Amino acid sequence: MAIEHGRGALLNSAESIAELARLSETAGLEVAGTVVQAIRRLHPGTLIGAGKIDEVRALAEARGATVVVFDDELSPAQQRNLDKRLGVRVIDRTQLILDIFAQRATSQAGKLQVELAQLEYLLPRLTRAWTHLSRLGGGVVGARGPGETQLEVDRRRVRERIAALRRRLEQVSRTRALHRESRDAVPYPTVALVGYTNSGKSTLMNALTQAGVLVADQLFATLDPTVRRLRLADGGEALLVDTVGFIHKLPHGFVDAFKSTLEEVQKAHLLLHVVDGSDAHAAQHIEVVERVLGELGADGTQRLTVFNKQDLPGPHDLRRLVSGPSCAVSARTGAGIGDLVRQISTLLAAQQERLHVFIPVGRGDLLAALHQGGRVAEQILQDGTFEVTAYVPPKVAGRIRKALGAGGRGSGVGVGEG
Repeated sequence: MAIEHGRGALLNSAESIAELARLSETAGLEVAGTVVQAIRRLHPGTLIGAGKIDEVRALAEARGATVVVFDDELSPAQQRNLDKRLGVRVIDRTQLILDIFAQRATSQAGKLQVELAQLEYLLPRLTRAWTHLSRLGGGVVGARGPGETQLEVDRRRVRERIAALRRRLEQVSRTRALHRESRDAVPYPTVALVGYTNSGKSTLMNALTQAGVLVADQLFATLDPTVRRLRLADGGEALLVDTVGFIHKLPHGFVDAFKSTLEEVQKAHLLLHVVDGSDAHAAQHIEVVERVLGELGADGTQRLTVFNKQDLPGPHDLRRLVSGPSCAVSARTGAGIGDLVRQISTLLAAQQERLHVFIPVGRGDLLAALHQGGRVAEQILQDGTFEVTAYVPPKVAGRIRKALGAGGRGSGVGVGEG
């Protein structure tokens, strides 16, 4: 059920309800029919008008439908009223997406994040679930009725669980921060894949790294992040991170609940914004992703737009939509992958600085850090000292300087011009 109400949505009602149908199928539902209503003013109690409610109920009865899915988010009161009027279970896009996430989460962090989002969605709806009992009075003046008691117990338990989940997710976030610190000890630049759901991010990751990530023609086929090593064109390496896809009308609280997963996007040196180049709505999908990146505070991170699925019919000529660097590939066939790797290597190299140092032969750990964390352009051994010229990220350069101390050959370090 989609609503046209002129609020500046990125996708029109037909496109949005087609996406809702795909989401429903992804969740395991069979679509029996669709209904669209164009209205100027949303009905506060039921979202749609009385006549449209009768139409939806008649269609549900005729098709044997047991669930009605609304494309717009419903308030607790609207959902309760529609349940009564339609006589079937009523859910909205937010609940549908959360159900999909619950099916797809496999890691402990993913399951915790999904449960947190579901409980935060449930809490305001729970407050109205017992109104038929809350009117019952107690036996003495001032005593609470059984409905009020049950409501308070339920709300308190949900809030306690939400608080516990937040604490556990903070631990997950700290653990991931430690993992990032261990990666920084042998530092590789991080490249994060972002994009609209089903844009082909997982297929692209497999093409770049042979990661073996699940690939399916479904929305949100991948929920938990995957990290793999990517061999760069100059012989160096980077870490490639696949993240959850974004979507139109992203549920409220998504960014907050999935903060520990999306931290990989926030910390990345480079974002690969993967766009389905065969999709007629690619421009709108790009805007959705840019909005979410803005919410994450990653809108200033350098990015490379990758127009994927060039082997499929579609508009393709989309580079005019972005101002930064871009390339066209087919992750499925491998076309353009070599050019993509070269562009990634060039953009990462531009973020590095030239370091000219003298490393004592006994400090093989520092020499290894230069080789692993950057590109060594020249290495000469003379009188028990390595004279090295390398291009490395600023963090690596800082670590090497700190380890060797400031100064020239005597202290083991000299810095050349960038």
